[in-house]
Amino acid sequence: MLRMNLADLESIQDLSALRAAARSSFLERDARITRLDQELHYRQAKIDALLLELARLKRWRFGAQSEHLTAQQRTLFEDSLSEDIQTLEQVLAAESSAKPAAPAAAPKRQPLPAHLPRIEHRYERIDCQCDVCRQPLTVIGEEVSEQLDCEPIRFFVHRHIRPKYACRQCQTATAQPLPAQVIDKGVAAPGLLAQVLISKYQDHQPLYRQETLYQRSGIALTRSTLAGWVGACGVALQPLVHALATHLRGHSVLHADETPVAVLTPGLGRTHRAYLWAYRSAPQAAQSAVVFDFQMSRAGKHAQQFLQGYQGALMVDDYAGYKALFAAGSVTELACLAHVRRKFFELFAANQSLVAAQALTTIGQLYQIERQAVDWPAPQRQALRLSEAKPVLDAWRVWLIHTRSKVPDSSGAAKAIDYALRRWTALMRYLDDGTYPIDNNPVENAIRPVALGRKNWLFAGTESAGRRAAAILSLIESAKLNGHDPFAYLKDVLTRLPTHPYRRLDELLPFNWMPADSYTL
Repeated sequence: MLRMNLADLESIQDLSALRAAARSSFLERDARITRLDQELHYRQAKIDALLLELARLKRWRFGAQSEHLTAQQRTLFEDSLSEDIQTLEQVLAAESSAKPAAPAAAPKRQPLPAHLPRIEHRYERIDCQCDVCRQPLTVIGEEVSEQLDCEPIRFFVHRHIRPKYACRQCQTATAQPLPAQVIDKGVAAPGLLAQVLISKYQDHQPLYRQETLYQRSGIALTRSTLAGWVGACGVALQPLVHALATHLRGHSVLHADETPVAVLTPGLGRTHRAYLWAYRSAPQAAQSAVVFDFQMSRAGKHAQQFLQGYQGALMVDDYAGYKALFAAGSVTELACLAHVRRKFFELFAANQSLVAAQALTTIGQLYQIERQAVDWPAPQRQALRLSEAKPVLDAWRVWLIHTRSKVPDSSGAAKAIDYALRRWTALMRYLDDGTYPIDNNPVENAIRPVALGRKNWLFAGTESAGRRAAAILSLIESAKLNGHDPFAYLKDVLTRLPTHPYRRLDELLPFNWMPADSYTL
């Protein structure tokens, strides 16, 4: 009896031990589940935060370029945004690796340009036997992948070999003369000169940066040497720029705008506020051109001097410097609808004004009408404007006058409406001719590279440097307007210019230029 009781006791103790072990296991399991649940919530919260940040960056980076009602101002730091987006995507991929995800479709990569040279790397097996059964393998095809690579700027040397001939009779020696060069006896070929100009004026690389860049390719070119080349090219290209300006003044419709440029004041250690005036042909013009005119002030006399004798329509903002041109009666004033829109957009962005929202909606209707006729001939475009845009404008003017009577004089809405009504007569003129533009955006787009570039070069060293920059920028931007590669254009022009007949200078203007392989004398 006692033995059975001891057995029962041992059984009870075993059951208690098992129960305690089970309870401990359950507690450990509950603690582990709680810990995993907390970790899961933490990771999910982190992923949600990263997704929100990624969506915000993508909206800034890839948002609409135009100023729609719900769009935020685009940042200039797009490279940094792209880097941030890539970083966030990689962090998200690492954070989400523990969670099963649906297989995503592989992104479709654009093929690399066919004109680039190919360097082939072949990866052959050491043996041609199957790894499983050791039987001979048969080639059934190839897997080909491509990577894009580059190397520093490639320099090369032109060797001009001219046999020398002597006359034994009269003891004279002769050799075939070298072709005329932009820089007589200079070491720089036209391609290198074009590279320096493009880097300085299109890529906004100051000469001291170019000096370092060329050193990495093993070429020692001092800033003084580069500066001498730029100056010589500026002198050689100036007649072509004069011809371009003369042609531009022959257009019936022009855009004009100006942007400030700092110029170093010698001896004073500070800069002077100069201006780069821009004049551009209308987008519908058959021969597109843009000319920059560097001046030391914003005085209206500069526009009068550049456009002296011009008779046509001029699209400008409300700057008073152009008013003397219109007062003379030979130039027709056109007002920019984008400037009017900008006033209302700023008001809407500041306080979500309902007045601004209504104005922006109406302006959007006008632009929608304009987009329908972007490729139409001028008569059809004018007919569409009269039939669809004019009723919208008439109704909008009534609404502007009625709304103006209800808003305080000092309010932002009053200022925006007053600006629109003050410019109304000039705004309506685009209805009179199908060749007239609706806004001044084309010339603002032409000025944009200058505004971005001055972040690098900060100021022009002298007034002459400003005028030289304006001349070369005129050729570069005009070449781009006509669909040409600016480097190819400048290289060819600098090659031909020394021997090109002056009476045929117009052949080298960007809208007439043909590459050398298609050019015939």
